[in-house]
Amino acid sequence: MQGAVKRRAQGESVFELGVPALHVGPGELVAVVGDSGCGKSTLLDMLALVMEPTRVERFEMQFDPEAPATDVRALWASGAETRLAALRRDSLGYVLQTGGLLPFLSVADNIALPARVKGLPSPDRAAAELARRLGLDGCLRRMPDALSIGQRQRVAILRALLHGPRLVLADEPTAAVDKARAVAIFTDLQALARERGVAVVVVTHDVELIGAHADRTYGFRMEQVSEQETRSQCFEAA
Repeated sequence: MQGAVKRRAQGESVFELGVPALHVGPGELVAVVGDSGCGKSTLLDMLALVMEPTRVERFEMQFDPEAPATDVRALWASGAETRLAALRRDSLGYVLQTGGLLPFLSVADNIALPARVKGLPSPDRAAAELARRLGLDGCLRRMPDALSIGQRQRVAILRALLHGPRLVLADEPTAAVDKARAVAIFTDLQALARERGVAVVVVTHDVELIGAHADRTYGFRMEQVSEQETRSQCFEAA
């Protein structure tokens, strides 16, 4: 992504996020770090293809090195919602801050849901293998409310990976867990990125914790342009 700007207004208040350049490659874990209100979630929503930039110079996604890159900018410009939805379904995984598990489905069914939506046959075996990798193999028949917070977050990670996405986006995946569980979650995300060649973008406020795991880190510079307008610029930290 290059030269992206998202401008949002609520009443008389205006917030503008600028992203001069952001890149994440296969097997990389990229951290996006900043305080509340700096634009982390706005950036994640643009990467998740659920929020269109106000303007953008270049926005491409390439998941197959032997195929041409997908011009996301052109898809937004032409209103190609069907192709954007297919990209979200087939190539993206999302780990919500709260886990986002459906309370009326078992852990196994929660995990398998994106794979079934994608039309993949019998994801149960793959789910069991990943569950063992994350220490969840004894939890598959439970309901979400029978899990600890840390277990729910690991289930959310597993669900985001099962359908074979090429880009995983994680929104504050350690916000509701203690330090030890947070370290374990970041370690899992980093290892799974390496092993599966998945690009991972993690939004977090914990600079110290993510530093040991991230390949690159992006931060934000805030500027109060006027009483009504705030600007935030995303930059790659040295």
